[in-house]
Amino acid sequence: MEKNSNSKIRESVLENFREVALRNSFGENNDSNCCGSTKDDLANVSDTLGYSRTEYANVPEGSNMGIGCGNPQAIASLKQGETVLDLGSGGGFDCFLASKSVGESGKVIGVDMTAEMISKARNNAKKGNYTNTEFRLGEIEHLPVADATIDVIISNCVINLSPEKEKVFNEAYRVLKPGGRLAVSDIVATAEFPDEFKNDVSLICGCMSGASSIEVIQTLLSNAGFSEIRIESKDKSREFIKDWRPESGIEDYIISATIEAVKS
Repeated sequence: MEKNSNSKIRESVLENFREVALRNSFGENNDSNCCGSTKDDLANVSDTLGYSRTEYANVPEGSNMGIGCGNPQAIASLKQGETVLDLGSGGGFDCFLASKSVGESGKVIGVDMTAEMISKARNNAKKGNYTNTEFRLGEIEHLPVADATIDVIISNCVINLSPEKEKVFNEAYRVLKPGGRLAVSDIVATAEFPDEFKNDVSLICGCMSGASSIEVIQTLLSNAGFSEIRIESKDKSREFIKDWRPESGIEDYIISATIEAVKS
């Protein structure tokens, strides 16, 4: 993909999620096509994505924005004292859940390229008195994180948005400690997109037509240096994916998956 096309996609994604961050409430003026359904309330959306009602209830109001395609916490196996990095941290929801898992001796860093999201997350952290959590403005292709400092990287439906996924996985490998692990929930492509999908920027911004196939992701992870790569698709996810762009048939082309890998 050409550099100018990458820049256009990145700018469109940035503007899309800026609008999401600036909404006063979930589902208000929802024309930005982010990955999430406005037909259900937040609790029901969280249930669908694999979060428990307890997880949803025990985070600051406004941190769970109903955006995502799964629950990376379910595969991360977080331990006390670990340092966790969340790629595309949004309002901080997954960071705050991770914060409880790693405890006071651990640390959670959220990175997001949207200043409005960072502001929202920092305010939520202050409201919830999360002292082991911080949020940094930056791109996931150029992480503002030092080499070999992270135990676990999590992410929820964000890497598909990047037009330069090779850089994302290379950066993930760089910041992980030896033996560190990647535990991601994301969208993967199951079939070749028709041209009208490929050229629809709103589908890219909506976590849909920017997805890569499982085979491509496996190759990118392997080339970055990862081992123990495991990608598992979630067939039931098609039920909520079809609500992202009703009657388009997008659920025939993408699926939610968990992506796991280890830095050797």
